[in-house]
Amino acid sequence: MTFKRLTNMKADITIPKVENVFLAAIKEWNDDFMEKVWNVYLVNDSDFDLESVMVVSKAFGTLDGEMKKTSLLRHAFVKVPAVSVVKVEMIEKSVLALNNEFMITYFIGNTLYDKKFTFRKNTINERATEEVPILFVNGVIVR
Repeated sequence: MTFKRLTNMKADITIPKVENVFLAAIKEWNDDFMEKVWNVYLVNDSDFDLESVMVVSKAFGTLDGEMKKTSLLRHAFVKVPAVSVVKVEMIEKSVLALNNEFMITYFIGNTLYDKKFTFRKNTINERATEEVPILFVNGVIVR
């Protein structure tokens, strides 16, 4: 296969834009820890069901001059209905000082969508909250 043919093939690929799907970190009471903790939710504010949803998360960055990173966490959801939310995971207090990255992949019909969402270090905090659509509670949104 020639370079020119590969270039033409690449030009034929259309990558669909993720719209009305985002993440929100919400501070909620946790009975196990007996305190409020930050939980991350996948918000589907679209008119379409998301199917075969895969979420891969990790945290990374520099703490006290030393590079840190967490292990990958993987979550799968068969379906996230239109105009709904699903809890993905709790963010441990110690990793709030790191970048928290979430790679989301899903299908709408036969079309594959994917997007990387990043809560930058120290941006998950009470001062950065706004009202989260569908849930109508305050949280930190990343689009």
